[in-house]
Amino acid sequence: MKKWLIALMLALPSLALAEDTLDTGDTAWMMISTALVLLMTPAGLALFYGGMTRSKNVLNTYAMVLGAFVVAFIAWIAAGYSMAFGDGGSLQSYIGGFGNVFLSETSWKDLSGTYPEYVFVVFQGTFAAITVAIASGAVIERIKYSTWLVFVAIWTIAVYAPVTHMVWGGDGALLFDAGALDFAGGTVVHMNGGLAGLVLAILVGKRVGYNKVAMKPMSVMLTALGAALLWFGWYGFNGGSAFGANAIAGLAYLTTTLATAVAAVTWILIEWVVFKKPTLLGAASGVVAGLVAITPAAGFVDVSGAIIVGGVGSVVGFFGVATLKKKLGYDDSLDAFGIHFLAGLWGSLATGLLAVKDNDLLWDGPLKESGDRMGQFMVQVESVVVIGLFTLIGTVVVYYIASALTGGGRVDEETEQVGLDEAVHGEKSLNI
Repeated sequence: MKKWLIALMLALPSLALAEDTLDTGDTAWMMISTALVLLMTPAGLALFYGGMTRSKNVLNTYAMVLGAFVVAFIAWIAAGYSMAFGDGGSLQSYIGGFGNVFLSETSWKDLSGTYPEYVFVVFQGTFAAITVAIASGAVIERIKYSTWLVFVAIWTIAVYAPVTHMVWGGDGALLFDAGALDFAGGTVVHMNGGLAGLVLAILVGKRVGYNKVAMKPMSVMLTALGAALLWFGWYGFNGGSAFGANAIAGLAYLTTTLATAVAAVTWILIEWVVFKKPTLLGAASGVVAGLVAITPAAGFVDVSGAIIVGGVGSVVGFFGVATLKKKLGYDDSLDAFGIHFLAGLWGSLATGLLAVKDNDLLWDGPLKESGDRMGQFMVQVESVVVIGLFTLIGTVVVYYIASALTGGGRVDEETEQVGLDEAVHGEKSLNI
């Protein structure tokens, strides 16, 4: 069992059970959390993205998210889990090695603390799947479906798994040893997926007619429903990252709910002031921005920290969507970068500034060891820089490989004009 997980279990007063002893309550909690995280991708994210897409591409959008989930999960079992949480030997700082491909060294009898390791494998696999699915939102309506699926398979193994290992891989892993705090995936999931989306958007190019013709969302109602399902699933995302039915899971529940509520209200107020009309799309975007921002901090901050993380996260997300994208001119179709990367970046940095010093869950680092908050903040800066550079370079390389294997990464102009639903999938949807 991973040393960091053992340390986590021993640090929680509510978990007095001996190491490697099955606890049915923790097992049930982790299985439920895993199901909640699974719900976030082929239901929550797919509807959230699908509603913002033009009607001629909504089925393709859903297929992109669903395809990302199933392909990424297979890649995770094949090699991703081994690379993320295995023993990497001399490469332990960056990858966990290939000794456990297809879970060859893992038995159904093995435990991860107080629940089966197989449950941990699936739980982490749902994280891998939603991360790459987030990136799809930046290139909706113009990337080849075949290119996308190949990209997902390679990226999950070559980019996501090493990032996960560096942050969560335990003793010997680069950023874990530095003491970087990421409770549930601010760097691993949201910065990683959001930046990959921006890189893809730039490499694939802008949609035909971007900034020249109206590109109205198919159904804001679907997007709002998707945001609600994401919020619901996020309790598994953040609460499950406490790895048991314990007090820290309860803290994550509170901070997740509060930060998200504050972020939604903040976005509504900003739109009211700037545009004179608060939109449902804006409220839904505020919900997601708040969820993203609190993710790295959920188990580390208190009520005041949650309020600050959520409110500022919403401001940062609004800036990315309404200002930065227009100023820089990139075509991030559904604002994967503007919301996920930027709000995740803020949350990751804010964790160092706002984490409660006496929190028993704090990982070894400047804040826990000496109360050095500025030192912890600098470790957080180091982590976002390392992850940013690795994701940037890795995504470029993987995209060009996927594009070469599929005869180019972008659909032709006629297909784009007709719509990918009919041209690629041979299906049409009704406007909802």
